[in-house]
Amino acid sequence: MTPRSPFLFKAAARTSLLALVLALSACGFQLRQALTLPPDLGPVRVVSADRYSPLAESLAQALTRAGAVPAEADSSEVAVLDLISERWGDSPAALDELGRVQEYSLRYAVVFELRKADGKALVPRQTIELSRDYVSNPTNAIGTEGEREILMREMRRDMSAAVLRRIGAVSERR
Repeated sequence: MTPRSPFLFKAAARTSLLALVLALSACGFQLRQALTLPPDLGPVRVVSADRYSPLAESLAQALTRAGAVPAEADSSEVAVLDLISERWGDSPAALDELGRVQEYSLRYAVVFELRKADGKALVPRQTIELSRDYVSNPTNAIGTEGEREILMREMRRDMSAAVLRRIGAVSERR
């Protein structure tokens, strides 16, 4: 090896890094911006058909992190994020040669709308549906329920993010 080898290696590494940065900037890649709420929105209350909905709790926390003021319990002049319905469903996705279910498709659908304090719809009523597949061993179902619970938690987190993206998209257009 010559004494110049480390110098050449560092130069090649810098050049590669520069090429990567330029390629990423040229393709239009950019990090997702934080959710920005309309400044005239005011306090927000998350209302759900299910009083103990984990999704409602997650959305309330995320809205607070985004700058929304939590609504007081007795306040009537608040914007309302109304989770009209949450539905879960399983359907068989694959069967084995004996007709036993090998794979399920777990579906999660939420209908929601965001109304300003004056009752005007800021985000009109809409539905978001998510779907994930999971494997079920019909002869050894010990881990299936645990896997399903993990998927449900992940789908709630994804649903919360999807609802917030919809709210953010409306806010950006205003």
